[in-house]
Amino acid sequence: VQLVESGGGLVQAGGSLRLSCAAAASTFSIDAGDWYRQAPGKQRELVARIATDGITNYGDSVKGRFTISIDNAKNAMDLQMNSIKPEDTAVYYCRTEGLLRASYGNLFRRNYWGQGTQVTVSS
Repeated sequence: VQLVESGGGLVQAGGSLRLSCAAAASTFSIDAGDWYRQAPGKQRELVARIATDGITNYGDSVKGRFTISIDNAKNAMDLQMNSIKPEDTAVYYCRTEGLLRASYGNLFRRNYWGQGTQVTVSS
């Protein structure tokens, strides 16, 4: 299943962006997942996580500024980024979990990664 990430771009420090990670196939229903980011020369780090029960967790560097959510109408997982800082510059990747409906009707739990979207913050 392909995931389509959108919303990245260039933003000034203090501004906001909203990233979205949408499933391209209606046979896959997103109900949990994570956002990661990787800055040049650094390891990939967990930014935010949302569980199937809606409980969220955030990396210390983004707590109080970023919000992860699932939009069931769009079948997407979003990341609202507020009060953005230059150190938030990175490629952001989504990893979604959910139920995949097979052609014969059975459901399987799967997870898929997005292709990444660049966020660049100017100071």
